[in-house]
Amino acid sequence: MTPSGSAAVVGVVGGSRSDFPILEDAVNVLAELGIASELRVVSAHRTPDHLFRYAEEAESRGLRVIVAGAGGAAHLPGMLAAKTTLPVIGVPIPTKDLGGLDSLLSIVQMPRGIPVATVAIGNATNAGLLAAAILALGDAALAERLAAWRDRQTASVMDDPSNAGDAVSS
Repeated sequence: MTPSGSAAVVGVVGGSRSDFPILEDAVNVLAELGIASELRVVSAHRTPDHLFRYAEEAESRGLRVIVAGAGGAAHLPGMLAAKTTLPVIGVPIPTKDLGGLDSLLSIVQMPRGIPVATVAIGNATNAGLLAAAILALGDAALAERLAAWRDRQTASVMDDPSNAGDAVSS
């Protein structure tokens, strides 16, 4: 999870281990961009004291952004945001009964004063990319790696045979 043994700068947390298959997409894109991260279980409902410690100690441990995935009532991202001033990005986890709409609405409707950036249901890749963009504001080398990553995305679309003959403009 942490490139070449670097200390994590992005904390990626889920309410349970069952959230990991989705949250690993954030970890993977962060690793691809050379950003050290950690992946942990932090439950808002089952381990509130652990959640408070995690949030309160995150900055002193070197974390600069937190990505939090949660399903159902989805309190984890908001509770973390309430306990730290670090940017928190919420990832709504798909649920069996409502497909993740419950998770999305729980995360996106934070009260004024406690912001949580929220990505689409199940889209931890975008959460990782948003974390990278936040970090890139103060890291020119990372900004270059992120721009190159996005250029590869553009090229993958333009290289599709259906786009033969189309010019790429920048």
